[in-house]
Amino acid sequence: MARPRPRAPANASDDAAINDFLAALQSEHGASHNTVAAYRRDLRDLAIRLCRAGRSLAAASADDVVDWMEALRAAGRKPPTIARRLAAARSFFRHLGREGAIRRDPTEHIERPRLPRPLPKTLSPQAAATLVESPDVSTPRGVRDRALLELLYASGLRATECLTLATGDVNFNAGYVQCMGKARKERIVPVGEEALAWIRRYVSDVRPRLLRGRRDPGRLFLSPRGGALTRQTLWHVVRRAARAAGIRARVSPHVLRHCFASHLLEGGADLRAVQTMLGHADIGTTQIYTHLPSATIRAMYRKFHPRA
Repeated sequence: MARPRPRAPANASDDAAINDFLAALQSEHGASHNTVAAYRRDLRDLAIRLCRAGRSLAAASADDVVDWMEALRAAGRKPPTIARRLAAARSFFRHLGREGAIRRDPTEHIERPRLPRPLPKTLSPQAAATLVESPDVSTPRGVRDRALLELLYASGLRATECLTLATGDVNFNAGYVQCMGKARKERIVPVGEEALAWIRRYVSDVRPRLLRGRRDPGRLFLSPRGGALTRQTLWHVVRRAARAAGIRARVSPHVLRHCFASHLLEGGADLRAVQTMLGHADIGTTQIYTHLPSATIRAMYRKFHPRA
């Protein structure tokens, strides 16, 4: 069995500064666990590089950051990875500036790498329906998977939003789910009758069997051992369904989110309503759509979604 690799050394003051920044990022801005973990890795990577040169993060210059980015490129890192690491560094140095720990932000005039903008991957409405209907619903796992896939396609929820749903977040009478999006922003998304019917069947017939007297974790979707479903399991559910549906393309939970949006738009739904249901984080975009009443969104959903 291979031994774990030793943690690379970094300046102790750098580690303390990173921890302070990440604590603020989580408490003040509602950053997710995944974002915090990614930023920690990115910032320690820069800190270790500087430590080897005998300097700390607080003493970093613009040349240090540019050299770091060039080293990442030389190591074969793709532009989105480099852009994310620069974003982490930029947020960190702005935090240090607000705290009075540095006089000048070394990332201030560094340009973000240009990123390609590929079109989102989607499936046809027929292929999406075949995927969603592929689980074997004669088994408890199949019912759970069917309910999960129906919800993903019917609501456009992100993977994390779906996995963190509580049992009380589904309103069967009004036909919507209430989820917690990025930066802890709550939103209400309408859900079609087909998805609600499968969720209801899962909650009444399967979920109690998965718990089997164990302590309820409070999450809507459970593993066979009664715990909260993980991201890895969710990916397996989607990929297994894609294989069963005869879909050769790589399908992820986010592909179903793209399908949700594109199929609504192809059906004639208003772009503003779709963006509201997706919970896009761009403030400028969000402000444009805040005047749209929820009743209008629900009516539009029922009219245009393929499985409403």
